Amino acid sequence: MLKKMLVALGLTLIVVGMLMGCGGSPGGDGEASGETALAITGNVENEMAWTEEEVRAMDTVEAERENKEGEMSTYTGVPIKTLLEEAGIPDDAATVTFVAEDEYTAEAELSEVMACDNCIVSFRNRGGFSIVMPGYSGKMQVKGVVEMQVE
Repeated sequence: MLKKMLVALGLTLIVVGMLMGCGGSPGGDGEASGETALAITGNVENEMAWTEEEVRAMDTVEAERENKEGEMSTYTGVPIKTLLEEAGIPDDAATVTFVAEDEYTAEAELSEVMACDNCIVSFRNRGGFSIVMPGYSGKMQVKGVVEMQVE
């Protein structure tokens, strides 16, 4: 009897775990290779969505920026302008808002971001991405970025 109960409990836990894994991410379409980790939305020709693996497979650059301790740190990632160009930016677009997973936002002039060769979506050690914009205020360094909204 106890053995049957343990088997039933085990199967129930497996089914519940599988159902929880089918939920998808809020605001994103799950893909065969994983869930959307970064999106570009708004005033663009093509809204884009990438998995973390897709972004990490892109050509990367390094950017140096002073960290909280006042020391220079080197970050690796994909240029923001490369991602925005892939989405297609219309002439009337003026700003880009970086949105973090905790809903923190920071807005920048699109023309400044497009002129910045070392402004990147950097790879975080624990997964996900951060915005690294050397020469910009700390408020622009968005940790856990999940979306770029173009207006």
